[in-house]
Amino acid sequence: MRSEVLVVGLGNILLSDEGLGVHAVNALRDRYVFRPKTDLLDGGTLGLDLLPYLEGRSRVLFIDAVDAGEVPGSIVAVEGDRVGHASGPRLSVHHAGLADLLFAARMQGIYPDEVCLVGMQPASMAPGLELSAVVHASMDALLKEIIGRLEGWGLEVAEKSQIESTKS
Repeated sequence: MRSEVLVVGLGNILLSDEGLGVHAVNALRDRYVFRPKTDLLDGGTLGLDLLPYLEGRSRVLFIDAVDAGEVPGSIVAVEGDRVGHASGPRLSVHHAGLADLLFAARMQGIYPDEVCLVGMQPASMAPGLELSAVVHASMDALLKEIIGRLEGWGLEVAEKSQIESTKS
């Protein structure tokens, strides 16, 4: 059964910081437990192919590398209609694809009640499987921002390590 909340990591993991969203959603999956159940999705570079995953969701949080002209490692968050506003500044490196996805969701009547994009200013988009040092060092702050947004939506988030230590 699908949860009402979906967290989607966007990006191409072959281009260093461009894969930030995928790395972040994998870190969330590895480190945290969400109540009620929350679906975590590696959306990669799927674009409009993500449309079926939006159906039946009340809240969707996207994670992506965000080119906001800030210092690399800076966290950027955008909510509501600003996430998919195609005529505004290009926020996410997948902004056009994300705008198209949200437009198609609205046209099909499956647009979520709440949408949020949380990302980070990349330092490098060069070919490579690893995040740049500055983005890697800022990952915990990014995860904290994401968790704060999810808790604001009423989710309970617990670290797996804390749950396991209470079991022993």
